[in-house]
Amino acid sequence: MNKKHQNISFIAIILGFFMALLDTTVVNITLPKITEYFNTNMAHISWVVNAYNLATAVILVTASRLSDQFGRKKLFTFGVFLFTISSLLCGVSNSLQALILFRTIQGLAAAFVVTISAPLSLEIFPPEKRRTIMALWGAFAGLAAASGPLIGGIITQFFNWRCIFFINIPIGCICILLTMKFIKESYDPTASKSIDFGGIITISIAMFCLTFTLMKANEKGWTSSFTLSLFAVSAIALILFVIIELKVKEPMVPLSLFKSVPFTNGSITLFLLGLGMISGTYLLSFFLIQVKGLNQLSAGLIISTMSLTSMIFSILATILTKKLGSRLTSALGILLLSVSCYLNSSLTQNSSNIDIILRLIVAGSGTGLSMATLIGSTMANVPVDKIGIASGINNMTRTLGTVLGVALFLTIFTSNMTTQMSDAKDSALKTIQNNTVFDNETKQQMISSIKSGSNKNVNISEILSTIDKKGTAVLASSPAMAQDKIKESFEAQKKEAKKIIPNIQDTFLTYTVKSFSFTFKVSAVILLPGILFALFSDKKRTPGKENNSFVKGTSNA
Repeated sequence: MNKKHQNISFIAIILGFFMALLDTTVVNITLPKITEYFNTNMAHISWVVNAYNLATAVILVTASRLSDQFGRKKLFTFGVFLFTISSLLCGVSNSLQALILFRTIQGLAAAFVVTISAPLSLEIFPPEKRRTIMALWGAFAGLAAASGPLIGGIITQFFNWRCIFFINIPIGCICILLTMKFIKESYDPTASKSIDFGGIITISIAMFCLTFTLMKANEKGWTSSFTLSLFAVSAIALILFVIIELKVKEPMVPLSLFKSVPFTNGSITLFLLGLGMISGTYLLSFFLIQVKGLNQLSAGLIISTMSLTSMIFSILATILTKKLGSRLTSALGILLLSVSCYLNSSLTQNSSNIDIILRLIVAGSGTGLSMATLIGSTMANVPVDKIGIASGINNMTRTLGTVLGVALFLTIFTSNMTTQMSDAKDSALKTIQNNTVFDNETKQQMISSIKSGSNKNVNISEILSTIDKKGTAVLASSPAMAQDKIKESFEAQKKEAKKIIPNIQDTFLTYTVKSFSFTFKVSAVILLPGILFALFSDKKRTPGKENNSFVKGTSNA
């Protein structure tokens, strides 16, 4: 294949890959508009996102195996076609149930597109360029994630939410045409055409139960019978999957891949990387909206700094790998991500956007260095014909990391938040009770507001209105000579309310910040083992010869 055809082929693959990844983030920003359109609530509308992610996670490994067996080009084209059609159906949906159904189909299609794009890209370039291609692949993954909030915000602002799905149609059509014309078919030559149905069923059940449980764990409770039962089903299905794969003649996943210590360590590190990325995006998004009071579009634009930085450092990773080697480069990336999580713990309600952006740049640089390098090194430590299934395993572990990250950090945050809010209420009640300006009735109203909810219930205008009404009533029944003193008393209460209520609200905000701070510190600690795993995620190679690792590493992996 000549250089021109190589580049066109790569563009075709990236178009499909970019489109599928874009839809994991582009929809999030439009959820309030979709909620309003279908007149539903956030609990129901969240399944527009969950259905997509769940379907993708369940079928990633199966998609990899089937493409190795029956043709990567064929199934990539099928995936893009199905994704394009389901995007059209999402765009014309007239009920929430239909939208969720078509988002599920879209997620299934995305699994084929995302997981096959890596081995398909590697097939069209010579071995010495494969690490560079993986770095570019990681860079475009970063660009897709970065573009999501921005594109979603612009479309929602100037058009309507349906256009988010309609933009996939021309991209999908171009991708299909280019793929059919310029890309050659490729297979795993060692794979037979027999389908491991036992493996497909058990891994699908295991992944579905695990992913679904993680999504629902905070709502149902981690120790509820629902959660524990599904975890048990997932574990049993996974054990059955391993037994089947060890006994079947043509296993869906060659478990011998995990005999490669670098591949196993790389997969574990990618799992932890997925966890860390969520801390830097999902958790920080909540911080920007709940603490800083930004809207979704502004928060999305700030968060996109991380993805844009990740894209740049994915490209720089190839240069750094030549100097330091892949193991040190990926370990440095995980270290930077961990440091960024710890730095996030020092953010407060008074932190500027620049403070937040600088931390996101650290997180983005860590993500870019580690993701690009880890994908390259894990691929380098499997035989060339197993790159497809290895890609599926890598995508699955990273996806599981992100799903677990959302469930885990949300649990840690909400648990800590309960304690912090209790302390905040005690502090606020003490402040009101010790106040000497308010009369008992005003104090009681403010205390009731705090006990019944959060700082949002202590409304300045309501308190001032109550003081005014009470003042008017007292003045109406008071002698003329006492009215000036009464007016003075109620004016003093109004002045005190304007001073004390913002302080109470700030107290609640300060305790909320403590919850975020604690959760960010926990995420930093959780990421630390990833540094150790990253140091063993590749064979020891001489820096400067990393590009040849695909050739040398695959022969004896």
